[in-house]
This record gives sequence, C-alpha cells and structure tokens, in this order.
Amino acid sequence: MNKLKLLIIAFISILFSCSKSAGVGGRSTIRGVVMVNNINILGNIVDTYQAQDEDVFIVYGNQNNTYDDDISTSHDGSFEFNYLNPGDYEIFLYSECINCAQGQDSLIFKPVTIENSNDIVEMDTIYIANFI
Repeated sequence: MNKLKLLIIAFISILFSCSKSAGVGGRSTIRGVVMVNNINILGNIVDTYQAQDEDVFIVYGNQNNTYDDDISTSHDGSFEFNYLNPGDYEIFLYSECINCAQGQDSLIFKPVTIENSNDIVEMDTIYIANFI
C-alpha cells in the first residue's frame, strides 16, 4: 500500500511540475486586424483600408531566428492564431518602406503575451504602409 501511495505522489508531482512553453497545443488565441495606409509622395495618409490577403507571421517565445507559423488576413484585414499555450509571442509583418533600399520592405514587430490558458488576446490594430 505504501508503494501505491508513493507512486501516486510521484505521478502528481511530475504532472504539476511540467509546464508548457509558448507554442501550439494550448487553448488560447491571438487576434488582430491589419490596415493599410495609402501614403502620397508628401508623406500624407490619403486613405486607409483593410489589408486583404496580407501575410502575418508569429514567433513562439524569443529563442527562434525564424518564424514558427503564418496566416493570411481575411477580407476584413483580420487574422487569428489559435491553440496557443500561455507565453511570449512576437507577431510581425512586412510593410513598404520609402527609406529602404529598392525592393526591400521594413518589418513591423509586435510583442504579445498570453497570461492564462483560454485567453483571447486582442491586439491593437496594426498599420502597414503603401506608397502611392
């Protein structure tokens, strides 16, 4: 009987000592919306609209040099990364850049933290540039 108690205690200790790191396998969600600012040659925003079919990338934690997953925005500029564990994430997108070398884009990075399981994190609207 003592061996059974010891086995149960060991199992419970192992169960509660395991912690999941940032990444897939959880029940949390990160949501956001991407908007495009049309900018004229004077640097003024002429109009703004939803970014359709824009690639959005996610990095799990801060140990990676490459992205872990990507998704395209919907018709209304929205995106959603599902089934995430609590932890730190980084969302990034590419935006046109007037001061970059020809053909290069700038990167927009947005850190996000999921505190608890079952969280739905709503990001602030992300704006990218389109020079007209």
